[in-house]
Amino acid sequence: MQYDQLFTHKRVGSDKIPSGPRSGFQRDYDRLIFSSAFRRLQNKTQVFPLPGTAFVHNRLTHSLEVASVGRSLGKMTGERIASQFKHSNEEAYEFYKYELSNVLAAGCLAHDIGNPAFGHSGEKAISAYFVENAQAIIDGQELQNYFSENEWKDLCTFEGNANAIRILTHSFRGRFKGGFGLTYTTVASILKYPCESNAMDKGYKHRKKYGFFQSEKDTIKQLAWELNMLQESEQPVIYKRHPFVYLVEAADDICYSIVDMEDAQRLGILQKEEVVEAFMEVIRNINRPDENATKILGYFNDIKDTNEAIAFLRAKVINILANEAADVFIAQQDDILGGTFNNTLVDAIQDKCEALKKVQYLSRTKIYNHDTVLQIELAGYNVMSELLQLFIPALLKNKPSHREAIALKLFPYQFTEFEEKASPYEKVLSALDYLSGMTDEYATEIYRRLKGIVIPNHG
Repeated sequence: MQYDQLFTHKRVGSDKIPSGPRSGFQRDYDRLIFSSAFRRLQNKTQVFPLPGTAFVHNRLTHSLEVASVGRSLGKMTGERIASQFKHSNEEAYEFYKYELSNVLAAGCLAHDIGNPAFGHSGEKAISAYFVENAQAIIDGQELQNYFSENEWKDLCTFEGNANAIRILTHSFRGRFKGGFGLTYTTVASILKYPCESNAMDKGYKHRKKYGFFQSEKDTIKQLAWELNMLQESEQPVIYKRHPFVYLVEAADDICYSIVDMEDAQRLGILQKEEVVEAFMEVIRNINRPDENATKILGYFNDIKDTNEAIAFLRAKVINILANEAADVFIAQQDDILGGTFNNTLVDAIQDKCEALKKVQYLSRTKIYNHDTVLQIELAGYNVMSELLQLFIPALLKNKPSHREAIALKLFPYQFTEFEEKASPYEKVLSALDYLSGMTDEYATEIYRRLKGIVIPNHG
């Protein structure tokens, strides 16, 4: 891959390139931030259950912060890449100097947009439903036999990353062609796993999971062609990562690993001293010449408000890691462009920074296994499983029962493609579109109503 062939102003679902004071990449950002799919992230759990008293991050605030770091990474790397084209390619020079930051900010806004209610437990609940009910008989046929091998693999390993691509690019009923109509460049920046589900291989970072459903395969092929991405395999479809993915991924990795520590301190899961020690170790271990650990600690000690003091250190660590990630990207650019860089930027930093491994260890042992986190996972798993048990058979039956027919009437219009001539796979995706778009609160409320735990009213 070559830098001057990695971007395009072309958009999904349209051949028209808009004109005006805003660039197409700025329009991508604006379309995302004003979308209902993005707004719904405010009621989707990031790590901790949404609290009543202490403010912690949800998926919306997380995505906004990731976008901020992504924009910075775009400026840091973009200016260095732009210098390669200053006297040879004006279009590439202008893009990398002024627009890469907009692409990455937009990509960061969109990176979690496909996560269902209850996050990873919601993903696991969807997958488990199909695995556990593979032999369930619906209209005289086993559930698994309704689908092709590749379609079944999609359903049994439901993936929020692939769902994000679907939300952004699918032409939903009654909506615009091409979904959000984003540039191929922005969509490519969140395609972390550019392969289909039957090509997953944990030995490779770009195939650890999969990045698109069978329903979006043709869109991905078109995107890869427009952006000159390296194809690893035609059958199954596998591409090498687009280079911008590494920067969006780094912004996400930096934010969630560091900000989760801040939230855990606010909630009393980690003590102030634990967080301070972990953050200062990272600062000393990386030892950037422009960030003096002694001065940073001096400023920290002058801040008497505990939460504000931790926030100051968090900001310093994020800035240091962002600069390190930019340095790694430039240092490894030949391998990244050649499709041979089998790592993430943050993992590459961690390989030489033992202190960052300690942060990951604390997160894994004390945060992600905390009772409140496990409880929300279990609750979310149960809610999603029950809703699937109601919707999936109803969609596949030729003659749904009275109860099932009523359940199907709950689907918003844009998710009613099953009313038209659709394959079983497309019908099931309609249910997953509906379920994955729900917030934690809405999914719980629908569950309670359909189970008769509460009776809805018009008040």
